[in-house]
Formats: sequence, C-alpha cells, structure tokens
Amino acid sequence: MSVNTSTNTNINIRVDADVKSKAQEVFLALGLDMTTAINIFLRQAIRKNGIPFELVVEAPEQKSRKFGRMKGKMWEADDHDWFEPLEDFKEYM
Repeated sequence: MSVNTSTNTNINIRVDADVKSKAQEVFLALGLDMTTAINIFLRQAIRKNGIPFELVVEAPEQKSRKFGRMKGKMWEADDHDWFEPLEDFKEYM
C-alpha cells in the first residue's frame, strides 16, 4: 500500500470578478473546478520549466493582416474589405 507523503498548501490570488466567473464557466464545461484547473496549469509550468503557452507582444505597426474566406470571396478581417478571389486580392497587396 502506497502512502501519500505530499502536503497541500493554499494560494491566495486576486483576480477580476468577471475573469473569475468566465474562467469558472469554461472549467465547468470541461468538468473541472478552479482548484483542479490551477493545479493543471502549475503542473504544466513545472513540466515545461516555464509558462505552458506562448507569450507574445505584437507591436501595432507590425500586426499582420488576418484574412478569412467566405463563399468564395476574400475579406480583410479588420476592415471587412471584400475581394474577388486572388486577382483583386493581388492588386490590393
């Protein structure tokens, strides 16, 4: 029989009430409570020896344009400019 020698400790953090509420909704949909979700994050940080997801700062002047496709037409996500496929898009660029 295995004996659990680990001890639990508490962490107290401050977070915006709206952020907490929205996170709880996400975790509930995943079948998790807040404690389990935070434990998953902490264990992944240990496993990866860092933050377990990419952190980036994107300068406004270096933002890449995001394009989507809808019913055969191209559109620019930020300004919603519509293009016919490829030819008009090439002229725009």
